[in-house]
Amino acid sequence: MPSGERESATMAVTRRVAELRREGIEVLDLGAGEPDFPSPGTAVKAAQRALDEGRTKYTVLEGTAELRALLADRYCAQGAPWSAANTLVTVGAKAALYQLARAFLSPGDEAVVHTPAWVSIPAQVRLAGAEAVTVAMAAEDGFAIRAQPLIAAMTERTRAVIVNTPCNPTGAVASILDLERLASACAERGALLISDETYERFVYDGRRHASVAALAARYPDTVVLVGSFSKSYAMTGWRVGYLLGSAEVVAAAAAVQSHVTSNATSFAMAGAEAVLAEEPPESAALVAACARRRQVVLRELERVPGVVCPPPAGAFYAFPDVRACLDEACPDSASLCGRLLDEARVAATPGSAFGCEGHIRLSFACSDEELAAGLDGLVRVLGRSTGRVVSSFAAGGRAG
Repeated sequence: MPSGERESATMAVTRRVAELRREGIEVLDLGAGEPDFPSPGTAVKAAQRALDEGRTKYTVLEGTAELRALLADRYCAQGAPWSAANTLVTVGAKAALYQLARAFLSPGDEAVVHTPAWVSIPAQVRLAGAEAVTVAMAAEDGFAIRAQPLIAAMTERTRAVIVNTPCNPTGAVASILDLERLASACAERGALLISDETYERFVYDGRRHASVAALAARYPDTVVLVGSFSKSYAMTGWRVGYLLGSAEVVAAAAAVQSHVTSNATSFAMAGAEAVLAEEPPESAALVAACARRRQVVLRELERVPGVVCPPPAGAFYAFPDVRACLDEACPDSASLCGRLLDEARVAATPGSAFGCEGHIRLSFACSDEELAAGLDGLVRVLGRSTGRVVSSFAAGGRAG
């Protein structure tokens, strides 16, 4: 690619799985971050109704007034001072983040990013011509997103700190105290604190999601929240995301959007309006299913000698340390993922894609049946890689 950026590693895994399936090869996909649940019926019916009513034209660039008002109300309930005017509907959260990068980052600027990081965040910073200053979070701390090392990495060239909480790929979260420290440091330096909260509903073990929305009243020119309907509502293909922040931030991101995508799809926004107006039960069921599957993944990984996996605090990924499974024939996470695909037809994503070699990302957003079969193959291959064969799936073939 002319920019020097490669295809997203997560998209590459998805593409390879699709290619194999087109060839008639069954693949157990633990690589994709896509919920197995169908989109909520309320969203589908609302979109169908919008189509029947002819809502197939352009909307205003920023998104429908109804959807922006509903989003603003949702975060105002958490203490934010935002209105519809502080809200921009985008073509997925990915577009929101990219538009912010293009609007606020230039050559010579820096954006501080914690790692492991979602593959697109540092790539988008670089696409804007800026430098992504990556700061490793501690594996022994469950990769928790801590403010102090991120603040220490800030310089006079820092224009933004970008956090993803809960995090893809680790499931790690930031506490409200750490977010407050980051917001204060960014405000002092005139930088933005951009928080990607796409996985906000997926938190476990009695935790509550900590959102920058709670800090927006105190730091109105600093805090920017990015979110999506893709994960919480199993609406990945609908491509509806959003950002909320100051009027200046929204205007700048909207200016980029006007040249990139224009408005999000009109009838998809009708579906998004419906799930905000009336919370669908499918969303809570999806989160409960992922909580159950998370326990199964952790239990099965414990059976492989040398493999260590911090329990993810959120999202729907596990990020185990698999260095004990590497050898001369399989020296890194990418080659290990190749071995899993070749020997067990199990798709996983290499940790190197997220800036953390020696790990792999496993998604537990797939069906119980696919997860059970995928874990069976994965545990057997990893067990052989450590020199010890591990018996078949302990749960009798089901992940629930």
